[in-house]
Amino acid sequence: MSPSGGPQPLSLMFLLGMGMASEMINCPRRCSCQYLEVNCTGQQLQEFPAAIPLDTRQLILAANNVSYLPAVELSFLADLVYLDCRKNLLGDDLDFTFIGVAKLVYLDLSFNNLTQVTFSTFSYLLSLVVLKISDNPNLVAIEKDAFTNNTWLRHLDVSRTGLTFLDTSTVRDLPNLRFLGLSDNLWHCNCSFLDFITWMTESNVHFPDADNITCYTPEALRALKMPAVEAQLHFNCLTQLYKQDYIFLCLIGFCIFFAGTVAAWLAGVCAVIYEVHTSKREEGEEEVDT
Repeated sequence: MSPSGGPQPLSLMFLLGMGMASEMINCPRRCSCQYLEVNCTGQQLQEFPAAIPLDTRQLILAANNVSYLPAVELSFLADLVYLDCRKNLLGDDLDFTFIGVAKLVYLDLSFNNLTQVTFSTFSYLLSLVVLKISDNPNLVAIEKDAFTNNTWLRHLDVSRTGLTFLDTSTVRDLPNLRFLGLSDNLWHCNCSFLDFITWMTESNVHFPDADNITCYTPEALRALKMPAVEAQLHFNCLTQLYKQDYIFLCLIGFCIFFAGTVAAWLAGVCAVIYEVHTSKREEGEEEVDT
């Protein structure tokens, strides 16, 4: 109704109708659309949906069969802040995929087929706060500098993957990290992993499901929780010498012995030369006197 109580102007109704029609036209097939949100959950999609409104802020592609995210199509969604791709078939190479969605704050890639995370995978997501890459059983490697640019990252979940090792600096250098999921991985608790375990016990980061953050190898430490294994690793790694350590010490000892021998020989040669020179000089002086 208009302020005077009469019917709304036809022009206003026409504009509203056009807006609703436009929204319906721009919504991808088999997806539902609301204001700034596109939801395509469980639609058995094989590919990234077409005709997504360019002003979309929240895109949900969960529980589909999408195996590839096109970087160009994603870059059109420059205002995207929330992307849920859990339970799909994404894997192999995701490098440079998210180069055009720098405003992304939330990214869920859990339950996929990721195999590795490199510096180029998430380095353009400068605003990322939540990253879920759990339940990727083929994820076996995360590069040391993989999250260098994600300084706002607060929530990171790498639980239930194929990871056996994670460099301490990968997570230690994230100033805003408060939540780190590590449970049910195949952690190899050797001396190289001691630094990471020590960081876990000293940091202020919360580790959910901590009872399931355990060692998988070696056999003697299997199923032991990380805090409990720290003392044992300290003893094994800091007091025990391995074969390569003995070899190194032998080489150092030989070098020191050889250097001392050479130095003693040179000192002896110098002393002999000095004595010979002194004797000749004294004989010359005696001849002059006579």
